[in-house]
Amino acid sequence: MKRRYSFPVHLTGAAVARTGDEMAGPALVLAGLALTGSAADASLLLAGVTVSSVLGGPVLGSLLDRAERPGRLLAAALALYAAGLTAVLVGLGRLPFALTLAAAALTGLLGPALSGGWTAQLPAVVRDDRLDRANALDAMTFGAAGLAGPALAGGTAEALGAPTAVVLSAALVALALPAAWALPARTDPTPKSPTRGGRPRPVPSGPAPSGPVPSGPLVGPAVGLAVGLAVDIAAGLRAVVRSPALARATLTSVVSCTAQGMLTACLALLGERVLGGAGRGAMLLSCAAVSALAANAVLARFPRAIAPDTLLWTGALLQAAAPAAAVLGHPTVLVAAAFVAGIGEGPQLTALFAVRHREAPERLRSQIFTTGAGLKITGFALGAVVAGPVAARSLTGALLLATGTAVLAALAFFAVPAARGRAAPA
Repeated sequence: MKRRYSFPVHLTGAAVARTGDEMAGPALVLAGLALTGSAADASLLLAGVTVSSVLGGPVLGSLLDRAERPGRLLAAALALYAAGLTAVLVGLGRLPFALTLAAAALTGLLGPALSGGWTAQLPAVVRDDRLDRANALDAMTFGAAGLAGPALAGGTAEALGAPTAVVLSAALVALALPAAWALPARTDPTPKSPTRGGRPRPVPSGPAPSGPVPSGPLVGPAVGLAVGLAVDIAAGLRAVVRSPALARATLTSVVSCTAQGMLTACLALLGERVLGGAGRGAMLLSCAAVSALAANAVLARFPRAIAPDTLLWTGALLQAAAPAAAVLGHPTVLVAAAFVAGIGEGPQLTALFAVRHREAPERLRSQIFTTGAGLKITGFALGAVVAGPVAARSLTGALLLATGTAVLAALAFFAVPAARGRAAPA
């Protein structure tokens, strides 16, 4: 199967879907502002489509781990995500805003499919000896999407209107459907939950449910699936908590992403006060995306030059340096700080994927990837929500808050004890 499915197809599908995803957030904000006239409602749409991902990640990942053809399920998730974006657009200005916000939250449940869902399938696409390089290239698609998505959203909204930007973002996500659908089947046909006599029973990692189980043509399978998912999700969470490498990677990345959200919330004010226009603050995101791409390109060329565990905490420290430098309020320093942030973010993401591929049990791989993605997306959203009001009162205070949070991410790495008998990474 690995030879029949081309890695460039996988990479292209991931890049297109993630570009649509990166475009969706800014496009929804612009459309919300244009169709409702309320900046508060527009920001709530962005929060709704991001915060809920923490709930969808574990369930989606468990379903992917169980699927014999995970690509089919991934394609369905992409289709529903694109449909959800369209539904939000249709509801804006026509339905009560609460309903539109609920649609955004439901759509956000599928967000981890575009990040962790894709990456978790890499071992089925490339040989083990090429996984490190493929992992770095996969991480580069995030940088490319982060560069192209917001630019496409702004340019499309300016030229054709904000609603068209939302339509285009949904179309890009849908365009990745064939690449997802064609992903190879599992090489091991044994289902995740071993069977006996044709009836599923829980995996050994979780306790079997007690009490009578309702039966019937639909109720029995539904309850069985729900119980199985609950057992799998518990097993996945235990796998992360009990593995020092996975625990410290997850904690460091989530706290780092929270700091990224805080810094992002400051960009408009930084653009206005330092660069001469609020819109110019978005250019800093492009600077960070360019340097992240460049740093990951180097890692793709030399994938084993630096240990992934080391990149996790050093990346956090580089991200702490960026908002600290931005406090100085000098245009050149601010642009340089954005490049430094990208140098920290790009390799840290590559390192995070490498640790997950290395440490995640095969039967829980997708779940660990999508759960982590959901936590990171939610952390980013919460960071932006917290820093926004602080920046309105004191931009310096918000930047220092982002700095402290990024430093905390580096400290969090060392707060998790290393496994016994294994030296802590340098």
